[in-house]
Amino acid sequence: MIEQKIRLDGKVAFITAGANGIGAGAAINIARFGGDVAIADIDVKRGEHVAEAIRALGRRALFIETNVFDTAQIEHAVARTAEHFGRLDILVNNAGGTRRKPFVDQPERSWRRVIDLNFVSMLAATQSAAKAMISSGNGGTIINIASSEGLRAAPGYAVYAACKAGMVSFTRTMALELAEHGIRVHVLAPDMIDTEGLRAVSAIASAEENAARDRYIPLQRVGEVDEIADVIVFLASGMASYLTGVMIPVDGGTIASSGWTRTEASGDWSLYNR
Repeated sequence: MIEQKIRLDGKVAFITAGANGIGAGAAINIARFGGDVAIADIDVKRGEHVAEAIRALGRRALFIETNVFDTAQIEHAVARTAEHFGRLDILVNNAGGTRRKPFVDQPERSWRRVIDLNFVSMLAATQSAAKAMISSGNGGTIINIASSEGLRAAPGYAVYAACKAGMVSFTRTMALELAEHGIRVHVLAPDMIDTEGLRAVSAIASAEENAARDRYIPLQRVGEVDEIADVIVFLASGMASYLTGVMIPVDGGTIASSGWTRTEASGDWSLYNR
């Protein structure tokens, strides 16, 4: 039954920063395909709202208030998930974020917080979840949400980009270290996705700036949260049973374009404005 390979019935997922954006989209999509979901987030109101949406789909949900800057809280949340559901099959490391600032002007406290949020939280969740998966003997899937900024230079986002590049390398190594336990590890690198943050930026940008953004994307539009969530479900499912260590840039083609963009006047591709 090929159709059944995409189903996640009987699987349990743990998602960091699952209260909104890509995390919430992944949580709800996993539930649509039959999985039960634990959400770890500091936003109680939104987290509980996502949990209710999952229950409305007929699946089990657990919200755990978690500050991902505290590795002990992450470890506790993973352990509570495995205890509550009796297993853990899918980890989505979604916590992340940054603000633009030249590195030479960024105080140590600031760049350490970027590292803790984007990289250390992933290490803590991965180690805890991998131990639970190994203990169960059922294998599992770990999916790290990096960024296109981890695959190219990112002026103003130096530490963030370094963390995301580190996630890509870490994913490949974990794919090898955990393969013998039947645990597959992947990383996604989204670019412009229609989240609350991007909408806020677009709202204050000019019409010309938003049009230039869409020309920069080969598919000529920003991505939808569900388009990331769909890839997450695929990688977590039996449809991807022979994939591990995979990096997928879910970006509308921006990494492939490597600086090529459409001109405003003709719509032709160019490496520079003219």
